[in-house]
Amino acid sequence: MNAHPTRIGAITLVAGIEVGHFTDPRRPTGCTVIIAREGAVAGVDVRGAAPGTRETDLLHPSNLVERVHAITLAGGSAWGLDAASGVMQWLEEQGIGLPVGYGLVPIVPAAVLFDLPVGNPKIRPDAHAGYQACVAASKLPPEEGNVGAGAGTLVGKIFGLENAMRGGIGHASLTVDGITVGAIIACNAVGDVLDPATGKILAGARAANGTLLNSRQALLAGLAPKPVLAGTNTTIGVIATDAILTKAQAHRLAQVAHDGLARSINPVHTMSDGDTLFAMGTGQSDKTAGMLQLSTMAAEVTALAVVRAILAAKGLSLGGMTWPAARDL
Repeated sequence: MNAHPTRIGAITLVAGIEVGHFTDPRRPTGCTVIIAREGAVAGVDVRGAAPGTRETDLLHPSNLVERVHAITLAGGSAWGLDAASGVMQWLEEQGIGLPVGYGLVPIVPAAVLFDLPVGNPKIRPDAHAGYQACVAASKLPPEEGNVGAGAGTLVGKIFGLENAMRGGIGHASLTVDGITVGAIIACNAVGDVLDPATGKILAGARAANGTLLNSRQALLAGLAPKPVLAGTNTTIGVIATDAILTKAQAHRLAQVAHDGLARSINPVHTMSDGDTLFAMGTGQSDKTAGMLQLSTMAAEVTALAVVRAILAAKGLSLGGMTWPAARDL
């Protein structure tokens, strides 16, 4: 038995998974689609108190629908849920969906994040955006940083939007004993993002002089956060594996993947966040693995994907505000 994982790879190394982005050229916003043409057993876990989601109830282990055909991640707040309609349209055109006797119904759960302060809030992902993300989908390693669902993301808003920094979208995968687990995460958190390997803060709330503040220490020292509207911060993503999963196992994998968010974001799962993670199992490795191994891999790639999202982000000046990226510091 090989006790060591292979090097960190792309989420598209998971057999049966394709990923595509659409980034709106009119302002920083967009959507990302994760497609499983042959279907995938799926689960979801919502930890944030202010989520924006679609088709999550059907993923509960006690409910009937067993497999999904894609998952959509989008900016635009609740408006962005419309992107999933375009994904459904594209899948139907490809002959992909649940046969219901009168045609096909593609099953496309979705989650959104709030990026309306970045540019014109009237521009947000719609069905056309979701369709174009599908057109762009492939097995190639997807772009990271400020693209797709990560185009308009910010982190560290706990002490004011003007003191925030750029978020982004990132992905990672690990392979152990022939089974690959990957994650793609769009990070728009109210809290700071840190490297779990070192504890170093990579991006987050800034002090008046522009240096990183350390939100956890500031809160514990009694510094009052600025009022934050519920739902205006969220980290959303998908954990995918080519292992054979039951629906209950997919549900559990989505739950434990949140440990990866807790390692890399602080504070996380707040009343102002809508943190939501999906899990997908394509089964295309034809292998099973113990949940302890899969859970460890899922949390690890989730944390890695968050870090990669932040390191790939680029600074932005817009509307009189400047939001630097980790690379700028």
